[in-house]
This record gives sequence, structure tokens and C-alpha cells, in this order.
Amino acid sequence: MENQLLETMFGRMGARMKIREAVGRGNPAGIDIRFDKRGEYFDIAVEPNNQVEYEVVDIRPQMRHLLLMARRNNGKQKFLCGHDERHWFVCAVPGNSVTNVVNAMEALQPAEVRAAVSQKVKRAKNRLRRRNEAFVRQGEWFFIPAPKLVVNPKLVLRNEPISRGLGSKPHMCQFLYRTGGKLVYVCSRHPNGLTAGQYAALINSNPHARNWGWTRMQRDASAYIKGRVWHPDHKTAVLTGWHQVLMNTEHIAPGARAVVFLD
Repeated sequence: MENQLLETMFGRMGARMKIREAVGRGNPAGIDIRFDKRGEYFDIAVEPNNQVEYEVVDIRPQMRHLLLMARRNNGKQKFLCGHDERHWFVCAVPGNSVTNVVNAMEALQPAEVRAAVSQKVKRAKNRLRRRNEAFVRQGEWFFIPAPKLVVNPKLVLRNEPISRGLGSKPHMCQFLYRTGGKLVYVCSRHPNGLTAGQYAALINSNPHARNWGWTRMQRDASAYIKGRVWHPDHKTAVLTGWHQVLMNTEHIAPGARAVVFLD
């Protein structure tokens, strides 16, 4: 699809889009949300020698969403581009059978969420809302009611972050309870965390690393939250009772590495 046609398609959902060459350090190839004097826009950076063709395969102007496909020599990648509450976003989508915006939004729901939707949400138009009978969604996070959960009050944390890693801005939870998982040490230089063994080895080789502002967190733990959940890019959600925390499925999408923007 030609650049001008791409700009027209993005314009139909009220967005701006620019394509440029990814050159120099600090300018990785991929899709980003950037800002200029006119506000937010979709920035598509392409490496000079990278053979890639972008095409809009579905657009829903009323929803302010479109499905973008990238054709490369090694296959196809799909991205959901749209507006969520306060800002534009881009999200890599898993699944070869995804052909439209609705398919893409469903594919981003974890299996547990889809099962809950199938059981509890009767009206089709409510299945993709941010709040329905099955879940509450805030950005990439889904929260499913867990009425049978038994919690040890001594292990409940207050004002605790949940994060997808990779330097993304965390969502803050008023009350959080974790069970299982592996202890990791996290800092700005190691946003995905180091295991206890990796952390000890680093400190042994570089004692100054102790001062990097580490936080102890649990990786791959089952997490449950209740109360307020807030994030600068989203409306604060209020959860009555404990809810299981689940992240969307973007991390398994072929195009996940091509998404530069992380909220």
C-alpha cells in the first residue's frame, strides 16, 4: 500500500501516520506512537534494506481501530492500531486467522478471559467492552473476578506495581496478593529482572551494582488485586473483591518485537 493511501486510511479513524527510514542509533525499526506540535501520531520506521509492505486489512472508524498487516520475506505480521481511553496505541496481534479488528481484539484476550466471556457475557456487543460480566480491562491487563480466593492478610501488599517489563510504565494496585512464581531483582538497567543467582553473580563482579535501586519482585506469579488500579494513560478502575490479573497475548505475537511503543 502506498504511503499516501496509508495516511488516508489512518485519517479515516482520526489518526495521523508517518513513514520514515530507521537510521542511526536510537531509531529502531518498528511502529511507535510519537508526538509533535499537532499531538500524537503513528510513526512507522523502516530499515533502508528491509523489504516490508504495510497494508490496512480492516478499519472500523466508529471504534477508532484498524488492523494493519506487514508483509515481509519471512512472513506476515499483524498489528491492532487504535485509540484506548486517552491515547493512540499499537499492539502486535497473534494468530494467522485474524482478518479484522474484532478478531484481533478477541485474539488479544488470554484463554482464561475468553472462557469467562463465553460463560458469562450473553450479549455479543459487550464482549469487547472494557468492563462486562466477565472481566475489567485496563490497557493490556485483564482482571477476572476470583470470589473463591482465600488470601493470607499478612501477604497482601499495598500500592504495588504490575508491569509487563521492558521498561513499560507500571499500573499501580491498591491491594495486591501474589502466590507462586520466582523471586527476581529488578532495576532500571534490568527491567525484566535477574534471578537470585544472577543478581549475586552481578554483585560479586561489580559491587557498585548494589546501588542501582533494586526492587524484589515475583516473576510468573499468580497475581490477584482489588481496590483501585491506576495508570497515567488510563481511567482509574475500581475492583470490588479480589480479581485475577492476566496480561494480553501480545507477547506471543510474531510482530511483538516490531512494536516500539510500550505504555
